[in-house]
Amino acid sequence: MWYALLADLIVAFHTAYVGFVVVGQLLILLGLALRWQWVRNLWFRMAHLVAIGVVAAEAALGITCPLTLWEDQLRRLGGQEVSEGSFVGRLLHNLIFYAGDERIFNLCHIGFAALVLATFVLAPPRWRRAGSRNAPSA
Repeated sequence: MWYALLADLIVAFHTAYVGFVVVGQLLILLGLALRWQWVRNLWFRMAHLVAIGVVAAEAALGITCPLTLWEDQLRRLGGQEVSEGSFVGRLLHNLIFYAGDERIFNLCHIGFAALVLATFVLAPPRWRRAGSRNAPSA
C-alpha cells in the first residue's frame, strides 16, 4: 500500500513538473503579449529554463526520467503494473504519458526547450534594480 501511495505521489509531482514547463511557457508568451511584468521575473524564468533544460538533456542523452523509473520501481514493489495505480495515479499518469515513437517525443522535448531558450533570449527576464522598491519618488 505504501509503495502505491509513493508511486502516486511521484506521478503527481511529475505531472506538476510537466505542467510548470508547459503552462509556464504559455503564460510567458501570453504575458509578454499583454505586458505582464511578473513573466519577466528572473527566478521564475531561470527555474523554468532549468526545468526544461533537464528534460531536454535527458532526451538528448537517451536517459529515462528518474521520476518514471522510481514510479515503475515502486509499482513493482507494491505488486502493481503502472496501469494498476489508484484512480488519481492512473489519471495523472495517462495525462503525461502517451504511446508513440520515443525519438519523436525526444525531438519534441528538445524543440520545446529551444522555444523556451529562444523566449528567454528574445524576451529576457529583468533584474530588479537595487532600491527600486523603496526609492523615493521625485
